[in-house]
Amino acid sequence: MAGAKNHDYHILPPSPWPLMGATSAFIMAVGAVMWMHEYAGGGTAFIIGVLGVLATMFFWWSDVIKEAHHGDHTPVVQLHLRYGMILFIASEVMFFVGWFWAFFDFSLFPSHLAPVDGLFPSKGIEVMNAFELPLLNTLILLCSGTTVTWAHHAIIHGDREGLKKGLWCTVLLGMLFSSIQAYEYIHAPFPFGKTPYSSVFYMATGFHGFHVIIGTIFLIVNLVRSYKGDFTPRQHFGFEAAAWYWHFVDVVWLFLFCAIYVWGGWGAPVHGG
Repeated sequence: MAGAKNHDYHILPPSPWPLMGATSAFIMAVGAVMWMHEYAGGGTAFIIGVLGVLATMFFWWSDVIKEAHHGDHTPVVQLHLRYGMILFIASEVMFFVGWFWAFFDFSLFPSHLAPVDGLFPSKGIEVMNAFELPLLNTLILLCSGTTVTWAHHAIIHGDREGLKKGLWCTVLLGMLFSSIQAYEYIHAPFPFGKTPYSSVFYMATGFHGFHVIIGTIFLIVNLVRSYKGDFTPRQHFGFEAAAWYWHFVDVVWLFLFCAIYVWGGWGAPVHGG
């Protein structure tokens, strides 16, 4: 029969979202540069670009969900979606490698910082006590890793109530982590950008915090979908991608905690100590 589908692949129809996403990202980047250099209209362009990117994400991923409901996500398509998520997480790993590289370069070769004072952390910097709020946040993220795994096992075994409970626990733990980190930043003993230590500290931990917020939103979307009955034991890639992303966030935080909070502040005066 002419036009009959005789393969396991999904041939996508024309979509406006790639063009809209690329255009919005360009406007957002140009707007951000203009805003930082205090050009007129830079902030407005940045906000328009951000709204365009968010709209693209919403509509494009809505289409992906509809494709899953229509049976277009065959085992072959699901496999390739997993490959895509793995590559995305690999790119995120390299993003954080850059911040770790900067941190270890500063800490192991402080003589390069001679224009400042040649010390790391710089003279007068009081570091945060790694075994107070940072340790608490580490335990929170480790617990959230177990709850998202609970949700994953529940969906595999068709336990929809277990899926919902596991996701609720993970979302609440993620929000608690972000709240504690915000409190830590508000009461931090050093400002952003004044020394190499403070710059790399805020950039590395701040970008991780941003990823936690993204991961929490990702899980909230999956929680809403779980109430709609979207996931089945055989087809739940949306949840699986969110769980992988959350485990990635957990692992990165363990490295940040050990490297920046514990080892990076070793021997420096501790705030409030």
